[in-house]
Amino acid sequence: MFYNMDCIEGARKYLQDNSVDLIITDPPYGIEGDNLHKHYNRNENHVIEGYVEVPAREYPTFSQNWIQEAERVLKPGGSIYIVSGYTNLIHILNALHKTSLKEINHIIWKYNFGVYTKNKYISSHYHILFYVKPGKKHTFNTYSRFSDFEKDDEGGSLNYQDREDVWIINREYKPGKVKNKNELPLQLLLRMIQYSSNEGDLVCDFFLGSFSTAKAAIGLNRKATGFEVSKTAFDYQQEKMKEIIPGSLLNTLRTPPENRLKNRGKAIGEEEKERIKKSYKKLREEGLTKKAAIEELTAATGRGYWSLLKTIDGTTNKSSTPKESDQIQLQI
Repeated sequence: MFYNMDCIEGARKYLQDNSVDLIITDPPYGIEGDNLHKHYNRNENHVIEGYVEVPAREYPTFSQNWIQEAERVLKPGGSIYIVSGYTNLIHILNALHKTSLKEINHIIWKYNFGVYTKNKYISSHYHILFYVKPGKKHTFNTYSRFSDFEKDDEGGSLNYQDREDVWIINREYKPGKVKNKNELPLQLLLRMIQYSSNEGDLVCDFFLGSFSTAKAAIGLNRKATGFEVSKTAFDYQQEKMKEIIPGSLLNTLRTPPENRLKNRGKAIGEEEKERIKKSYKKLREEGLTKKAAIEELTAATGRGYWSLLKTIDGTTNKSSTPKESDQIQLQI
């Protein structure tokens, strides 16, 4: 269900304690966001009217009140992503600090254009604060987008790159189309929803705006709820929501191949250690470098590179100087 009302009042009235699996939200700017088009030189002819700004003087209290409600409604182990610019970031961080929520990541979202300036650096990023509610292990689907062995053309791990805390995702241009004042791009939402929720989970947006979070969540076969104070935006988007088919985005996602490192994280027994040492010695005698030999063992044992390296280095003569071909760069 979606509600045309203030999120603080609405959450208190309609959301029970410990009922929401994931919150993704982009609160008002608090910087005269209704006039931002003057700085971006944007044509506002197709932008839905009714954007409701929060006065700067009220932003600290406003942030504290809605974040307290977010903490209350999140399930133990539930996650929250808050998208914010830098101007009022301190007030959001202060509000989070007063809760029991625990920081997991402070993500930087780098987008494709910023406010043009002459006398200072151009701001072309947002902050995404990823926090969880204690009490239960939080959902994080590590391999939902890339498996543990997929590489790019230069041999870099795609899974590692996708989970770095700097995201380069372009804004979506919608020339000639009706849109909200500020909309999060679908690719940004897909990443957060895929990693931090499962099908059937309840996803909430305290500031629905364009309903982008709700549309993405339902498209990924999650349930959705949230609040929007602007009646103009709410009425328009409620009609658009009727067009969203549950699960319709699932067939647009890539399906990563099955992981190969099935024994990653499991303890290595003494017998297996001996087998690893013997296999490593044999591979080295066949002429493989240390790195190549360990990569062979990674495929054979289903264990991670670094656990094998630790096992092997625990048996090697550390007083000897390794050959140049044996040296391993600390890269994944």
